[in-house]
Amino acid sequence: MEDTIKNGENILKKQKIVKYTSKTLIYIFLIVVAITTLFPFYWMINTSLKSNYDYRNQNPQTFLPSTWHFENYQLAFQNGFSEYLINTLIVGITSTILGLIFTILAAYAFARLHFKGKDFLFSAMLATMMIPGELFQITNFITVNQLQWTNSYIALIVPFLVSIFYIYLLRNNFKQIPNELYYAAKVDGTSDMKYLWRVMVPLSMPTITSITILKLMGSWNSYIWPRLVNVTGPKMVTNWIMNAFKDANGETSIPMRMAGVVIVSLPLFLVFVFFRKYIMRGVSRSGTKG
Repeated sequence: MEDTIKNGENILKKQKIVKYTSKTLIYIFLIVVAITTLFPFYWMINTSLKSNYDYRNQNPQTFLPSTWHFENYQLAFQNGFSEYLINTLIVGITSTILGLIFTILAAYAFARLHFKGKDFLFSAMLATMMIPGELFQITNFITVNQLQWTNSYIALIVPFLVSIFYIYLLRNNFKQIPNELYYAAKVDGTSDMKYLWRVMVPLSMPTITSITILKLMGSWNSYIWPRLVNVTGPKMVTNWIMNAFKDANGETSIPMRMAGVVIVSLPLFLVFVFFRKYIMRGVSRSGTKG
C-alpha cells in the first residue's frame, strides 16, 4: 500500500515538473519572440531622439541617446505633414465608405441570393486571393495609365475599392444569420434591400467594424501604389517619410526621418491597441461557418 502511494506521489511530482518545465520553455520562447519583434520599434524611437551628429559619428551606436532631441519631431512636422495627412484621410475615408458599400452588397448576394453560376463565381474570386497583390499592380497601373487617372485621387481610390477577403469574411457572417429571419421578413413584405440594411447589417456589425478598421489601416499603410501612380499628384503619409529631412547644417537627417516614421506609425499602434478586440471578434465570428 505504501509503495503504491509513493509511486503515485512520484508520478504527480514528475507531472508537475514536466508541466512547469514546459510552461517555462513556452514563456522563454514568447519573451524571445517579443523582444525580437519590439526591438526594431525601440531602435526606431531611440534613433529619432538622437542628433544627426551622434547618429553619424557614434560607432558603435548606443542604446540610449547621449542627449535627447525631441525637437526632431517638431522639425519633422514642418516638412509639410499636414498636406500628406489630408490626402491620406481623403483617400482612406472615401475608399473605406465606398468599399464597405460594395463589400456589403457583394457579401449579401453570395450569402442570400440565388442566381446561376454563384458558386463558380465565388470560387473564382477566392482563387484570386492565391495571386500575390504585387502582380495585380502591373495590370492596374496599365489600366490607370490608359484611363489617364495617374496623379489623381481616383488612381488611389478606385483600384482597391473591392477586397475579396473582406467579402469572404462578411459573406460567412451573413450565412450565420438564421434563414427564419429572412422568411419572416418576406412574409411581412420586406424587400431584400430593406432586410439587408435593417437586419443583416446590424447583426453583423462586429465584422463590419473590423473591416472598417482594417480598410482604414490599409489605406494609411499604402506605400508602393501611391509612389507608382502619383509622381506629381497627391502624396500619402507613407510618401512623406521619404522626404529629404534636413538638419540645421543642411545635411540629410536620419534621426529626423525616424521621427517621421514614429509619427506615421503611432496612429496605427493606437488603433490596434484600442480596437484589437473588435478586430478579433469580427474575424472570429466570420470564420466559424463556411
